[in-house]
Amino acid sequence: MAHETATLAAYVAKLKFADIPAEVLDRAKVLTLDFLGSAIRARREAESTPSLLKMLEALSLDTKGDSTVFGDSKTWTPAVAALLNGALGHSLDFDDTHADSSLHPSAPVVPAAFAVGEMVGASGRDVLTAIVAGYEVCCRLGNALDPTSHYARGFHPTATAGTYGAAAAAAKLFGLSEQQIIAAFGVAGSQAAGSLQFLMNGAWNKRYQVGAAAMNGVIAATLARNDFVGATESVEGKHGLLAGYTDDAHPDKAVAGLGRTYETMKIGVKPYPSCRYTHAAIDALIAMRREHNLTPDQVKRVEIGLHRNGITLTGDAATKRHPTSIVGGQFSMFFTGALALDQGSFGWDDYARLGDAAIDALADKFDVVQDDRLEVGRTHPFGARVSITTEDGVHERLYADPSGEPNSFPDAQAMQQKFLTLARPVLNARADKFADAIMTLERFDRVATATELGRQ
Repeated sequence: MAHETATLAAYVAKLKFADIPAEVLDRAKVLTLDFLGSAIRARREAESTPSLLKMLEALSLDTKGDSTVFGDSKTWTPAVAALLNGALGHSLDFDDTHADSSLHPSAPVVPAAFAVGEMVGASGRDVLTAIVAGYEVCCRLGNALDPTSHYARGFHPTATAGTYGAAAAAAKLFGLSEQQIIAAFGVAGSQAAGSLQFLMNGAWNKRYQVGAAAMNGVIAATLARNDFVGATESVEGKHGLLAGYTDDAHPDKAVAGLGRTYETMKIGVKPYPSCRYTHAAIDALIAMRREHNLTPDQVKRVEIGLHRNGITLTGDAATKRHPTSIVGGQFSMFFTGALALDQGSFGWDDYARLGDAAIDALADKFDVVQDDRLEVGRTHPFGARVSITTEDGVHERLYADPSGEPNSFPDAQAMQQKFLTLARPVLNARADKFADAIMTLERFDRVATATELGRQ
């Protein structure tokens, strides 16, 4: 072990806006905008949102504050705003992914950064710096945990490593010292929690536990700001994150190239609102449907080859073939694949087809298997192999990467259009102004001037 906790804390404490390469800042703004589009639409449409709001009301946690919940007309207290924005932004499963760590960086980090940024009167530059710090911490810890081992233990890395990323973002905006950030990480280690048990019944835990990671990061940093004594060596210690949450720890990955290699630039975005492990197959199915003019009645069998992580999350035929809930659909290779093959596209509104007899019948033709070609000699697990059997023979494609990864990252116009498609039904004409504000965030002396445009 090489004092990974202290090394990460020192990085966060010393990071300056001027030190961050321009392309990293530009990418952080685009990723932030992408996340906010999902949060705004989910405020109105995610079926779990009313339950969250009723819980806050029942516990008298719905008091007015100064922090924005995007897509809402009300302002909230900082910790609650972080909770809601984190849960909302993760509800559509349309938010970004970091392939190597198999986690969603923006969901815990961006809500924590905006909540504390508004709280302390930070500038747009300050918030962007904090977001980059949070991305680097959570992605690197996700790498160190090894996602295959972490998933095998039943953990959700966005909620575990994400708590540290949220704490880093909040700590940066509070201006904490290295020792205080170590303490914040110590508290984060006690709060890092997220179970994959939601996969069994399409439960809403996944959304809540990511919002809780954002909130817990804010709490951890606030405790440290007020001289709370947190555990040291929270990452590498005898009972630390790497000891308790994985069987194949890689502590060196937490700090390798820190300050020189930006994991932020390795974050990809989603073209479809479902688990990232389904995306390469969806890309292939849509392309093959178009290339071969396929119709569902021509298809005899479809075999999807995935990495074992994809099998764990989306490929269990006994529980995933005919989902009945949106979460179930988001984590079903069968449903998402059948939908893509049936209509040649896939968007958020298509969850209205859950239970559609035509989709269920097509899903019955799908088998999902582990493919070793997606495991050996690869740095990340998001590829897919698709074989479609028809009367004319077998058509096969191997997609090493889904679209939206860094090597096929959409241009600014495409990213803005995705945001506007999600946000306009909620914000109406304000959506365009808000998008422009986020894409020029560094120009705002007070980030609150920008965030207020994201309220309904």
